[in-house]
Amino acid sequence: MDKVYNFIVDEPGARLDKYVCQKCPELSRTYVQKLISDGHITVNDRMTKTGLKLNIGDRLTVTIPPATPNPLSPEAIPLNIIYEDDDLLVIDKLAGLAIHPAPGHLSHTLVNAILSHLPNLPDTDDSLRPGIVHRLDKDTSGVMLVAKNRQAQANLIDQFKAHSVVKAYLVLVKGHLTPESGVIEAPIGRDPRNRKRMAVVTKGREAWTQYNVVKYIGDYTLLKVKPETGRTHQIRVHLSAIGYPVVGDTTYGLKSAYSSRQFMHACCLGFKLPSTGEYIEFTSELPPDLAQTLKNIT
Repeated sequence: MDKVYNFIVDEPGARLDKYVCQKCPELSRTYVQKLISDGHITVNDRMTKTGLKLNIGDRLTVTIPPATPNPLSPEAIPLNIIYEDDDLLVIDKLAGLAIHPAPGHLSHTLVNAILSHLPNLPDTDDSLRPGIVHRLDKDTSGVMLVAKNRQAQANLIDQFKAHSVVKAYLVLVKGHLTPESGVIEAPIGRDPRNRKRMAVVTKGREAWTQYNVVKYIGDYTLLKVKPETGRTHQIRVHLSAIGYPVVGDTTYGLKSAYSSRQFMHACCLGFKLPSTGEYIEFTSELPPDLAQTLKNIT
C-alpha cells in the first residue's frame, strides 16, 4: 500500500527536492528525485520538476509506492566487521568481492553477505543495493561503509555528496612520481573510444585527486591518495593520465608480475555518525598480498 504525506509549504523559494528531504529525512535525495520524475510527488496536484522553487501555501503531496521485492538471496560470505552500531557497518572488504549484484548476476557479492548478516535489513531505495552508500572496485580492498536503515543511508549519502567524508588509499604506481605531493585536477567522463572505460575528457565532470608520496621503491612509488571528488575509477584514471599507472590495473594501468590485482587499498575512512554527528575515523592495514608485492619489488 502506498504511503502518502501531505504538506503545506512554509518556506518561500525552497527547491522541491531539498524541501521534501527536509520533511522526510528518511528519504535520500536521489530517491526523492526519482519520485518526482515518476510523478509520485505533486505540487498543487500537478506533476513538476525537481528544481521547482516553491511558494508559501503550495500543497505538496508525497506518495511512496510499496518497495520492490528484493530479488537477492542472503549468502554466508564472511565479513570482516571493524565497527557496528544501530545505523551502520564498517567493513574491511576483501579484494575480489563485487559490491552489488547486476542484472543476470545476483549472487556472490557484498550485498548478499550483508543480507546474511542483517536478515531484517529494511528495504531501501534500490533493491539491488540495499545499504550501499559508496563503492569500492571489485579488486580494491579496504574500509567500506554500509547503512542499516533509510535515515542513516540518506545522512551518509549526503555526507559523500558534500565531500565531507575523508577517504584515503594506498596505491602503488610505476615510475617515480614528482613532486612528492600535489593535486591532479582533470575532468572525467566516458571514454569516447570505449564506453566501458572512463577517461580525462574536456566535457567530463570536474575531479580532484590529492596525493602524497609515502616512499620510492625501486622503479615504483607508493602513494597515499585522497580523492576529493568521487568519480568512477577516478584514482586509476587520473594517475594513468599523468603517466604513472597503477600497478596491476589491466584497464588503465599495466599488468604486473608482482601483483595479481590492482594495487589499491582503502586504508582510511572518516565520517560523522548519523546518530550523534560525532566525527569518527577507521583504518585498515595493507593486506598480505599487497604487502608481499612491496617485498617482491624491493
